[in-house]
Amino acid sequence: MSLLILGLILFLGIHSIRIFADGLRSRQVEKFGLLGWKAIYSIIALLGFVLIIYGYGEARLAPVVVWSPPVWTRHLAALLTIPAFILLVAAYVPGTRIKQKVGQPMVASVKIWAFAHLLANGALADVLLFGAFLAWAFLF
Repeated sequence: MSLLILGLILFLGIHSIRIFADGLRSRQVEKFGLLGWKAIYSIIALLGFVLIIYGYGEARLAPVVVWSPPVWTRHLAALLTIPAFILLVAAYVPGTRIKQKVGQPMVASVKIWAFAHLLANGALADVLLFGAFLAWAFLF
């Protein structure tokens, strides 16, 4: 479980620098250059992502059940992923109406995705993973 938590801290932490510590980001860009900062950012994000995957897989070997969600929540989660994917794609397509209306379609996509998975999964690792992403998306 500790690898999952460390991965979440690294991944979501590096993705939060612009939100909470833009001055730090600016100093790092001045110090390392834009490409150097992007390389450091990418390495930290990738390391966090790998730790999330490995830690989540490890945590699923000995699950701690927080609650047992009803079966219908799986169907609701599958249904909610449709608008989540549409918003995710809209984030990368320039000049869409969705982007104009929503503003940050990728953040909206993460909110829907994380909420849907929280509904359908009741293990502690799921609550940590999807809850962390949902909290990050709301702070964004």
